[in-house]
Amino acid sequence: MTGHLRIVGDRRDDRLRAIAAHTDKALVVRCHQRLRGPCTGVDTVLRAVLPEAHRRWPDLVEEHRVALLYGMPELSRLIGPPPRTLADEAPYEERTRFFGAGWVRCMNQGIVGFLLEYARRIHDGAALEIAFEEAHAAEPTTQELIALLLRRADPSRLRVVVSATGGTLSGELQDALAGVPVLPAPRPTGPAPTAEPPADDRTPAAWAAVYVDGDCTDDDPRALGGYQRTDPRTRALLHDRRADSLEPTATWGIRMGAIAHHREHGSDPSGAGRTALLAAQRHAVATGFSAAVVDLGLRGRGLTDPRAHEHDYWEFTREAAAACIPVGRLEQSMELYQGLLRRFTDPKIHMMTSYAIAMLHTRFLKPRDHELAVQWQHNAVAIAGILPDPAERLTYSVFHDNGLALVEMHRGNRHRALELVESCIARLDERLDDDQWALHRSQLLYNRARLLVALGRPDEAHADYTRLVDMDPYYTDYLSERARISRDRGDFDAALADYDRAVRLAPPFPELHYNRGTARAQVGDHPGALADFTLVLDMEPGDLDTRIARAELLLETGDLDAAEADTEAGLGLHPGELQLLCLRGTILLQRDQLRRALEAFDGALEKDPRYPAALINRAVVHFRRSHPDLAVTDLTAALEAVGDDPDVLLNRGIAHLAAGHPDLALDDFDQALTLPDADTVELQEQRRLCTASGVR
Repeated sequence: MTGHLRIVGDRRDDRLRAIAAHTDKALVVRCHQRLRGPCTGVDTVLRAVLPEAHRRWPDLVEEHRVALLYGMPELSRLIGPPPRTLADEAPYEERTRFFGAGWVRCMNQGIVGFLLEYARRIHDGAALEIAFEEAHAAEPTTQELIALLLRRADPSRLRVVVSATGGTLSGELQDALAGVPVLPAPRPTGPAPTAEPPADDRTPAAWAAVYVDGDCTDDDPRALGGYQRTDPRTRALLHDRRADSLEPTATWGIRMGAIAHHREHGSDPSGAGRTALLAAQRHAVATGFSAAVVDLGLRGRGLTDPRAHEHDYWEFTREAAAACIPVGRLEQSMELYQGLLRRFTDPKIHMMTSYAIAMLHTRFLKPRDHELAVQWQHNAVAIAGILPDPAERLTYSVFHDNGLALVEMHRGNRHRALELVESCIARLDERLDDDQWALHRSQLLYNRARLLVALGRPDEAHADYTRLVDMDPYYTDYLSERARISRDRGDFDAALADYDRAVRLAPPFPELHYNRGTARAQVGDHPGALADFTLVLDMEPGDLDTRIARAELLLETGDLDAAEADTEAGLGLHPGELQLLCLRGTILLQRDQLRRALEAFDGALEKDPRYPAALINRAVVHFRRSHPDLAVTDLTAALEAVGDDPDVLLNRGIAHLAAGHPDLALDDFDQALTLPDADTVELQEQRRLCTASGVR
């Protein structure tokens, strides 16, 4: 077999035999999340390939440095450290910038991109083979990476083997495996090999030790059975011993996986277990491993006495509730927050929970309820303003006024939002030293810049973004926002310089490459634009805006076959999408397939009778089919939708003239000549034709 492969069996030993029999020295990596948390398996792959990659192709490693080290900082021993941002440097209690599932997905895309290019460079006729063993027990982050690699990898260069039980995989991984051959890995029949020790040579306690020392991932029934038959006190001591042995050299992955599990099940679950889970959750929060934050938080709550350790219980709960949002569990998020309000009377818990519920209503729940959000946020602001400690009163008041500014912006009160943000900035500047709460102050400046753009004050916003780039040069959102302002100014050199810099520094964010692609297209760099759009669609084939942009670019450059392929692929993913239906019609029009083009435009206009592009292009079809009166009707409807447009007026005038109404045509030509950007040469020629036909 040369394609990707799925191996299914109940026992790990059986699956490993199948891998050995059906691959050629595949790199086999264990992915069980209990070992090293969200990056288990991925870290093993990178440890195997990074030394050679760094030695032979330092440019390749440098291009992907941020993604390669994200969540796996221990790999910096192999390739050096990543660049640091303000968020990386901020103390945990000052973190006000958090990342979620989308951010981590971009990191996964960066790792996938690195592996694909590495496989291409080492290719000597045989594929690099990676077998992801225990994929069923992999954390969602790793399952996502495997799915992306399956979808993007050419198996002749990088062959992916997914080895798992028949249990449930993530939806994305299951979809990526559709069509991949399945190889069963059954238990061998006949007598057991003589080298295997007899089944009764160990006591249950000995098998329990095997199970715990394997970080409770062993699927041998003897090990699990021995663990289950051993008394709880002995089991707890085994967990303590294993955690103690791991501690001296533990990476964050081990702390999130094995150590958290062992302390949770050791002799002091509500003490050492709670502490280990809280540390692991804080790291998961800082890195944006949302699924892990939820898992660790719910486990931590279960070990924590809310009366004896109120703060820890609150932290486990609020972080789990916040992380439920990016993984799409909004109802659970609200339930967790409301549970905190019912359980506690502490003002700060009510303050922060009120803020969180306000954000749910103004940003995430559908339909959004900004009026309810402002009520909750006013509660947070009110409590912050009466906190007894002056330092807390200052920082929390600023934080919650900033939250209120977001709600006010969503309510349409942009000037009020700007007043709030500027007041926050002024209060912190007056009371704090320059190095205090630096991250949150940068967030305030960012919010002010965005509001200035919304209020039509781009020059001031540009200055704020420039200051932010200087403060936090490796956080690329600021470069992208500054590039947007430069584009609006018509300064494409500055915009592209910022986009290029952001691309060099950041993991492959689809939005960043889409924006650079559209800017490249505007300046006529069609190959560059096509490269950006193609990368986005390699990463995210369902990205509708990029699919449309690439199809339009291909159409513009005359590659009708490729444009048609993109359009049909897009319609396969987004059936009935208006712009794609219109693109289908435009391609058919250029192929002179007028009847089919008419059907496509009719389909688009059934969805939106006032869609200008479909009206204008259908008018062309009508005109070319010798129905100028129908063309006039469509162009009139288009003008009603878009207002006076010189090109549409020109075309309607031509249709009027063809329909035998030169006086109406002349009116359209004269009206078009009064508008900016009119094609005066063509309009004057059409006026001459009207005059020649005898009109006034």
